[in-house]
Amino acid sequence: MGVDKQNRGFTLIELVVVIAILAILAAFALPRFAQLSEEAHRSSVKATTGAVAAGVALAKAQNVTNGATGATVNVAGFGNGQVDVGPNGWPVSVASDSGSAAMDAGRCIEVWNGVLQANAPAVAAAAAAGVDYVVAAVADGDAGEGADCEFTYQLDGLAGTADEKLIVYDADTGEVTTNVN
Repeated sequence: MGVDKQNRGFTLIELVVVIAILAILAAFALPRFAQLSEEAHRSSVKATTGAVAAGVALAKAQNVTNGATGATVNVAGFGNGQVDVGPNGWPVSVASDSGSAAMDAGRCIEVWNGVLQANAPAVAAAAAAGVDYVVAAVADGDAGEGADCEFTYQLDGLAGTADEKLIVYDADTGEVTTNVN
């Protein structure tokens, strides 16, 4: 005496309830994930700013340790020995072999790669695939010798907007600042 059992599927009501629960969870989770992504971009820029500031300070410290008080081409004992510092002792170039603080985009890139060395985020003078930061030489805010280096973060898609993230390096004062909105 067998009992026949029929397989039953889900009712329409059960399916609607499950879909509604998933929609509610998605409504709360998606904004949180978007916020985490933006926070990760901010943290990345802040970390890079700290690395640039530390590299700049170390280059100056090595120059002073070497007994120099002004411009020096190829600071011995720092990195690969090719970083040049300007009249105030702050990094100004690498391949240019110049102690002048007159900065342009090319020299800004040299300083970036010279003080960050291995594993530095990619930087270029124009936006392109694989470039993390785009550099421009901008008017010097402290009436120093040359322009300041402005590195604009590209990976969050906010470059050129009010929310863009910047790292600014002033070769006259060694100041490294960031703007993360």
